[in-house]
Amino acid sequence: MHCRRVESAVGGRGFSSKRAAGVALQKQAARQLRHMVTASAGKRLVALDFDGVVCDSVGESSLSAIKAAAIQWPEIFQSAAAEAAKPQLVEQMRAVRPVVETGYENVVQVRCLYEGVTVQQMLESWHDILPAKMKEWSLDRSKLIELFGKVRDEWISEDLAGWLAPNRIYPGVAEAVAAAMQQDEVYIVTTKQAHYTETLLRDMAGIAFPADRILSTTVSGEPKSTVLAHLAEQHPGAAAYVFVEDKLSTLKKVAKVPGAEAWQLYLVGWGYNTVAERQEADADPRITVVDLQGFQRLMAQ
Repeated sequence: MHCRRVESAVGGRGFSSKRAAGVALQKQAARQLRHMVTASAGKRLVALDFDGVVCDSVGESSLSAIKAAAIQWPEIFQSAAAEAAKPQLVEQMRAVRPVVETGYENVVQVRCLYEGVTVQQMLESWHDILPAKMKEWSLDRSKLIELFGKVRDEWISEDLAGWLAPNRIYPGVAEAVAAAMQQDEVYIVTTKQAHYTETLLRDMAGIAFPADRILSTTVSGEPKSTVLAHLAEQHPGAAAYVFVEDKLSTLKKVAKVPGAEAWQLYLVGWGYNTVAERQEADADPRITVVDLQGFQRLMAQ
């Protein structure tokens, strides 16, 4: 019996190895296909997500959300108990950041966490919890976006250094982005409002990024897949089409869009994703997971 168990285990590893080899071959075939459907001359078109790829903004977005919550629900958050809970809330907000799609959701998350929704519940069911709480608390998406933006604008106006401080640029990323800008057509495609992105790039990354190349899906209301399609139409002669994200769900949506075969899809190994998501992406022939060194090489190609 012992021998049979050993043989079974070895067989399982062999099957796993074959499956991994199969995925690797699929990834190679996908890269060859993308190379065939893109032009062989000209600059590359590079689209980068911002939060989670270039900037770790969870500290600032959490604090801004708490400030917004105090305005939205003063009877709850303008209290000594809420003030005392702030450090724990910020820590929990970092843990649940992988499920956030758009900034205003942070405001709803703060109240959920304060009132007892656990981190695990939020990670597993946020896309069900969000609409339920929006309805229960009679919240309007556009008004929350406006409130969240107003809080940030006032903080920036009153204390720019204080607003910048909780943010950080991922080490080595700014230099890689700047290098790509010297040789490629580079855009930022983000759910963050464009003027916040521009401020962070200028004041923290030291990059004078053209404002008209920062495309905010929060403002346009278009999904990133649509924005990428528009960019591809504007740059039909690109040597390659590169999209770098930290959210697996976004990359999977792009991969399903007809006509998106030319896009090389990359998931960064940092930012707001989980180990399980990186493993899933690694098994997807359309997506390549890159660490910092891989990202730097990608930007320098």
